[in-house]
Amino acid sequence: MSRRYLDIAVDRGEAGEWMHTLVKELYPICRSITGDGFRRSLQILGERIPLSVREVASGTPVFDWTVPREWNVREAWVKDPAGRTVVDFRDSNLHLVSYSVPVRGKFSLPALREHLHTLPEHPGWIPYRTSYYREGWGFCLPHRTLESLTEGEYEVLIDSSLEKGALTYGELLLPGELEEEVLVSAHLCHPSLANDNLSGVSLAARLARDAMESRCRFSYRFLFIPGTIGAIAWLSLNEERVAKIRHGVVLSGVGDGGKFSYKRSRRGNAEIDRAACHALAATGDPFGILDFHPYGYDERQYCSPAFNLPVGRISRTPFGEYPQYHTSADDLSFVTAGQLADSLEKTLAILKVVENNGRFVNLAPKGEPQLGRRGIYSSPEQNEALLWVLNLSDGCHTLLDIAEKARLPFDRVSGAAALLAEHGLLREEKEPTCPSDSAARLSW
Repeated sequence: MSRRYLDIAVDRGEAGEWMHTLVKELYPICRSITGDGFRRSLQILGERIPLSVREVASGTPVFDWTVPREWNVREAWVKDPAGRTVVDFRDSNLHLVSYSVPVRGKFSLPALREHLHTLPEHPGWIPYRTSYYREGWGFCLPHRTLESLTEGEYEVLIDSSLEKGALTYGELLLPGELEEEVLVSAHLCHPSLANDNLSGVSLAARLARDAMESRCRFSYRFLFIPGTIGAIAWLSLNEERVAKIRHGVVLSGVGDGGKFSYKRSRRGNAEIDRAACHALAATGDPFGILDFHPYGYDERQYCSPAFNLPVGRISRTPFGEYPQYHTSADDLSFVTAGQLADSLEKTLAILKVVENNGRFVNLAPKGEPQLGRRGIYSSPEQNEALLWVLNLSDGCHTLLDIAEKARLPFDRVSGAAALLAEHGLLREEKEPTCPSDSAARLSW
């Protein structure tokens, strides 16, 4: 432990602007769960980190699902009885319901209304709607635009295609000292929505870039996937790799102004769950901890019963709990560089705990070793950490156990362990070496 793992100091200004610039570049692209917009987005990510692009053919069975046909759109609009364009996909890619089938025809206003979606409570916003797994079509528009439409015949064009193609996703594996992995997953399937999903994508990309330049104990696997079907497809095609995943996080909604929040894995008390609670409490900032529930983002796929992986979710305001969610108001002004930088710092704080956690044995356990003659007995804060580490380093307790028991910041505890190991007072153990007396393992 002479050098810390994932030893990254965040330059908040630079990192925040790096991520916000990436969000801005990706924001205009029309993305869905398949298609050229997704591929173009991966190309942009690939200019920053060395992604491998994978494709899964339409029709491929993945557990209880089937990879859908590929969807692309070229043009879509609605013209009023006077021939004026009242809704145009070129103005906002949210105007078209994602996965709309091709349409060309004329409709009365009552017939057209069956295919129009608005938000009466926010009359100036455009909602985001999809039709992934049932054939349909529609347009989304501000409610005030809908109210301005007059009776008559409307012309509709949707120049889209639903054809055999592929589901595309991006993957990056960064080997560490161990083959065991930390999974970092972000969905990339939404069109122009800055917080959901581009904030999580930009944070994952920045984590990957920083991890490439740092010493890591675990290997890191980054996935940029379409929501739900992408995680299911990856799990289906990589069942033999799943056993290597030791910790994991799903990233989404990390750029808004709400407090940082963490959703526990299905296990509820996995090491990543405990690390998140401990690291966030140490920041002194307000934060939220959510219990697992089988609804949300792709954590519900990774935590499905057959896998039950230790994967939590990192967000700020949870999805659906801010009015801008899945609307045109989730724009570039809603996500700030400062909040992205704060999310990066807090996510790194969580990952640093699991990276630097370990289990040690006190090599001088008979009484208290004389620290003064070794020159390591100093401030009360450091001495407290040293003594806690010495007392509980019995081959049974991890550094996170000790930090929780002592109610000390993990950095202080891991720093004390490194100092004691440097002076020959501790030895790291790869596996628990608990004494046969089960009482040696403290319960709290």
